[in-house]
Amino acid sequence: MSSNLRLTVSCPDRKGLISALSSFISMHDGNILSADQYVSDEATFFMRLEIEGEGFGLSRDEFAGAFRPLARRHGMDWHVSHTDTPKKMAILVSRYDHCLTDLLWRWDAGELDAEIPLVVSNHPDLAPRVEAHGIPFHHLPVTKETKAEQESRVLDLLSENEVDLVVLARYMQILTPKFVDAYRDRLINIHHSFLPAFAGADPYRRAHERGVKTIGATAHYVSEELDAGPIIHQDVAHVSHRDTVDDLVRLGREVERRVLARSVRLHLEDRILVDGNRTVVFE
Repeated sequence: MSSNLRLTVSCPDRKGLISALSSFISMHDGNILSADQYVSDEATFFMRLEIEGEGFGLSRDEFAGAFRPLARRHGMDWHVSHTDTPKKMAILVSRYDHCLTDLLWRWDAGELDAEIPLVVSNHPDLAPRVEAHGIPFHHLPVTKETKAEQESRVLDLLSENEVDLVVLARYMQILTPKFVDAYRDRLINIHHSFLPAFAGADPYRRAHERGVKTIGATAHYVSEELDAGPIIHQDVAHVSHRDTVDDLVRLGREVERRVLARSVRLHLEDRILVDGNRTVVFE
C-alpha cells in the first residue's frame, strides 16, 4: 500500500498561501486528499494537508529540498510525515491504571497508529499488564533525593528508543524544565479537572467541596508551569449534590480515558499545531 504524506504549515498570513501550496503539489503531480486551514486573530496561517503518495513526483528524500525554497519565501514552520511510518510513543505512569489500560486496549485494537517501545513507571505494580502486551516495562523508582538521577535515566531510555511522543498517563511526578524542553509540544499530560479550574493536586475533592455541577478532564502539552500548557482537548460529566468524592473520581476517570485517547490520536495523526499557549486542532 502506498504511503500518503501529511504536511503541516504555520506562517504569517498573506494572500496566495493556499494557491502557493496547492500549486507546489500540483507541479509535482500530487493529489490533495484533504486540506484544513485556519487564520488566527494574530494573523497566523495554519494548514494541514494530506497528499496521496501514489503518483506523487517527489520521493521522501527529495521533498524537503524541493519544498524548502517555498517555505523560506513565506517564513513557514513546517513538518512532513508519512502514513506508513508510525510515531514511537512512550507512556509514563505511576499507580493509577485506568488511562494506561485504555491506551493499551486502543493500541491493541488498532485505534492508535503508533509503536510503543516502552512504558516507564516509578512503581512496579503495572508491569504484568504492560508485559502482557509484549511491551518492555521499566521500573524506575524516584525519591526527592534521586529525582534528578531518575529523570536523567528516563530521558536516556527515551533517546535510546528514538521516542517521538511521551504520554503522561497519570504519571504523578512534576517534570523538570530540562525534560519539558527535550519534548516540547511532544509531551501530553492528562489532568483530572477542567482547566484552568482546580489545577494541581486533589482536584476531585476540591471540586466536591466547591459543589460543582460539572467535572471534567483536560489533555494538554506540558509546559514549565504546572497544568498550564497548551490545551488539546477537554470533556465533562455532569454531577449532582448526591455524588460523593468517590463518585466524582469514578465518573472523572471515564472522562480522563476518552480525553487522553482522543488527544493522543490527534497528535499521532499530525492534527495539532501549537499557537503560543493555544492549539489549533484539525479534526
